[in-house]
Order: sequence, then structure tokens, then C-alpha cells
Amino acid sequence: MRKDHRPSYLKKWLARLNDRYVARYLAPQFDSLGGGFEIRNPRCVEVMGPNIHAGRRLHVMATSDAPVRLIVWPESGGRIEIGDYVALSPGVRITCSKSITIGHGCSIAQRVFITDADWHDLYHRIYPGKEEPVVLEDNVWLGDQVIVTKGVRIGRNSIVGAGSVVTRDVPANAIAAGNPANVVKELDPGHPITTRAALFQGPQPYEIVEQAFDEKYLATNTLAGWLRSMWRPDRTM
Repeated sequence: MRKDHRPSYLKKWLARLNDRYVARYLAPQFDSLGGGFEIRNPRCVEVMGPNIHAGRRLHVMATSDAPVRLIVWPESGGRIEIGDYVALSPGVRITCSKSITIGHGCSIAQRVFITDADWHDLYHRIYPGKEEPVVLEDNVWLGDQVIVTKGVRIGRNSIVGAGSVVTRDVPANAIAAGNPANVVKELDPGHPITTRAALFQGPQPYEIVEQAFDEKYLATNTLAGWLRSMWRPDRTM
């Protein structure tokens, strides 16, 4: 589909329906979930186990072929702590036995896997095996298909390149890549960084900006046109 054919009022109504579904069925699976969340395709989001917490303005995009999974091993006493303004993309898996902390403003790209345990010992392959806490400090950006293993701390503002496997700490203000990931570049600590928090701390509320965008780009859409795009699309759609 070349564009969103929904009229703005229909998109708004579907968003409200989506948020009600999240509040009724998904939010209770968290031990705490801050306000202002935006969770798209919540039926493709799995929250399993105790001690799963998320802050304000959590943004999650899941799809049927790439669900988002937040899992704490039920007998381990583990805890997942997600800060404010965090974005989780399709296919993200966060699997915890001890402790996984994701700081404010982190951006987690598609099919990233974060785990704090081996999940099988070399010889005793039933229980989680070795486990060590994982920490992503504020404003960390993980590229597509990154794997973060047990005991890793990734410093504030750092970036991990797509497909990397992080097996040891990454310092703040660095770019790391490879398998195993190594620092390949350092960010200028004096250069200002626009974080995800800026989306919500500008002169206008995020919802107003989003609404203005929809009204501009969906203004000519009609219900009949949307139905046609669903059932009889052509090259103009």
C-alpha cells in the first residue's frame, strides 16, 4: 500500500479502540506502566512473568510476524525495568532471569534480543544457567538484530551497529559494531544530542503535532476510498 488511505477520524477512532484494548488486556500484565503509551498491534505483544515495569511514553510497534516479547522467568525473581520515552520495534525480545534495565530514551530496533542469562548450563541444561544483570543507560540506540548478552552495560548515548553481538561493556558516547562488538568510533561528548524525550517536551504536546500531521496528510481521504484500497487496490493506491 503506497499510503495510509484512512480518513483522519477513522484513524483517531481506531487508535482509541487500540488504547482501550491495551488498557483492558495488556496493561494489567505489567507491574507498572506509565501514561502516554502508544502500543500498536497489542495482540502481537507478549508480557509474561512478574516484575515487568515500564515508564511513561512507551512506544511499541509489533507485527504478526515479529511480535514483541517481554519475559521474566517466573521462578527467578528477575526484573525488567524500562524507563521513560523508550521505543521497541517489531521482533524485540527481552528475556530476563536476574535483572535487565533499559534507561530513558532508548531506541531498540527490529529483532533485537536482550538477555541476562545463558538459559542452559553447559552440563545442566534445564535451568537458566549463568546470569548477570544487563544495563542500557539513557539514550542507547541498538540497531537491527543486535544481540546483548548477560553482564553487559552499554553507556549513555552509545550506538550499537546492526547485527552486532555485545558480549562486553560499551562505554558512554561510543559506536560499537561487530561480533563480538568493539568500539569503532567515539561520539563528540560536546555535541548536543536530540533524544526521544524531545518529542514530548517541545512547545506543543506530541498528540497535537501528530494530529496536525494526520489532518494535513489524510485530509483528502474518504471512507469509500479506504474501503476500495482494502478490497480493490490498484497502482493509484
